[in-house]
Amino acid sequence: MDEIRWGIIGCGDVTEVKSGPAFDKVHNSSLVAVMRRNGEKAKDYAERHDVPKWYDKAEDLIHDPEVNAVYIATPPANHRDYTIEAAKVGKPVYVEKPMARNAEECSEMITYCKEKQVPLYVAFYRRALPRFLKVKELLDKGEIGDIRFVTSRHTKPLMEKDENGEWPWRVQPEISGGGLFYDLASHTLDLLDFLISPIEEVKGFAANQASAYPAEDMVSGNFRFKNGVIGNGVWSFSSYKDEDINRIVGTKGEITFSTFDHTPITLLNDNGVQEFNIEHPKHIQQGLIQKIVDELLGKDTSPSTGESAQRTNWVMDEMVREYYEKG
Repeated sequence: MDEIRWGIIGCGDVTEVKSGPAFDKVHNSSLVAVMRRNGEKAKDYAERHDVPKWYDKAEDLIHDPEVNAVYIATPPANHRDYTIEAAKVGKPVYVEKPMARNAEECSEMITYCKEKQVPLYVAFYRRALPRFLKVKELLDKGEIGDIRFVTSRHTKPLMEKDENGEWPWRVQPEISGGGLFYDLASHTLDLLDFLISPIEEVKGFAANQASAYPAEDMVSGNFRFKNGVIGNGVWSFSSYKDEDINRIVGTKGEITFSTFDHTPITLLNDNGVQEFNIEHPKHIQQGLIQKIVDELLGKDTSPSTGESAQRTNWVMDEMVREYYEKG
């Protein structure tokens, strides 16, 4: 391939700014087709974004000969099946996060893609954002010495039902895999995997404290990284305020930063306090998409793969396992 020609399955809200336009902006890449089950909405998206083709059936997009790579931007319940369908015809897959509803589905996706020799990538795009690359640079330079522990805290008020009086799919476990923990904490846990090392041991507790929707709304966990660093996290989605903070503490200082907020990265060490204000690009997935395109063309390596994303699914599964086993 000398150009990656993308097709999007599920051209919904996440693709409007975060990802969709980036496929035409990165080098050696173009967006040639989109799909949505509502054909009128697919057509509208294609016309607004100057996409040549639109479909209302995923199979038609997957088998379009002009499409040579597929981006799956549906809810997680569809990720496994669409990934397998694309891999059957030898097309590389880029799938939204979380990778699937659970680690077992992730394993099926990885195994099938390997059998078909098809690359598989996941949209943990924070691995390619300048803001978090700065955190990694500070850690790698030893600005806080040897890392000892990390803490994460993310709280939000209880979400509301949609305009139809229904709970969004993100808190319907049969579609999402769990609650907002799967949707939001996956980004933080994947970042920690990238910044520190893979997590290899997990102990967690989950609860439905507000009893508003079926999924858990509170998760607390302790974890140990492969390199010996210890971590803990609290995620509460029926709290009184928005808060999002990660703290990495070492032998010579500490770094604090947010996963979602635009607050400055703060470095505290013997040189005092330094702050780094780094804005996100307009199309937040563009950096990772460029890495993926370059890997497909043999020029670079993507930092987010099926294997790395499966690790995050496994960590989340372990934290909520007892909650769902008890029913």
